[in-house]
Amino acid sequence: MSIYTCLILLQTNLWEMLTRSGPFALAVLVILLLFSLFSWTIIFSKWSAFRRAHRADARFLRAFRKANGLEAVMVASEQFRPAPLVSVFDFGYEEVARQVKARGNLNNKLALERSLQLGISEQLAKLERNMSWLATTASVSPFIGLFGTVLGIIRAFQDLGQQGATSLRAVGPGISDALIATAVGLFAAIPAAIFYNQFTHTLKEFGARMDDFSLEFLNMAERGFGD
Repeated sequence: MSIYTCLILLQTNLWEMLTRSGPFALAVLVILLLFSLFSWTIIFSKWSAFRRAHRADARFLRAFRKANGLEAVMVASEQFRPAPLVSVFDFGYEEVARQVKARGNLNNKLALERSLQLGISEQLAKLERNMSWLATTASVSPFIGLFGTVLGIIRAFQDLGQQGATSLRAVGPGISDALIATAVGLFAAIPAAIFYNQFTHTLKEFGARMDDFSLEFLNMAERGFGD
């Protein structure tokens, strides 16, 4: 039997199972498919955004370390604008500019540290956006699928009672149809859980990189505008 024939049979069997399902079971399947579709949209979006941010951060960090001072970095930062580190730099540079304008030098290191931390928190919040949906999908989808399976099994036994049959041959198709909901729930939950954990690790790396950058910023600011 060819692969094409197997696919046709699989599609036919799935279609027959769906047509035999009740309205509640179909509603459960639609909900799970929407969860899965939205999760995969977030996965691809985050993967692309994190890759771009990582590359932009690396290019900006090289330029920052080669610069002679904060003013030179400020001029060059426009070309690295998508980088999260650029936004952290902007928070720090604005605080340095306020202090230098008011007193001629950098005299409040604690305020500068707080500004940098605010910049880090803001960037992490942007990077974490929609991540909660992946966690929700990973935790809720299996239970939604189980709920659909329970409904399907109840319906299968009700049909069995109405037909008056007692053999496994009579109840087997209904139970197998009901188990589709569990399979779809796992199909939605497993990728969401895997990528949520992976993205969480990536966010920790971004946070550590921004913390390290804030220390480098403080060193450059003290060299240029310290007492």
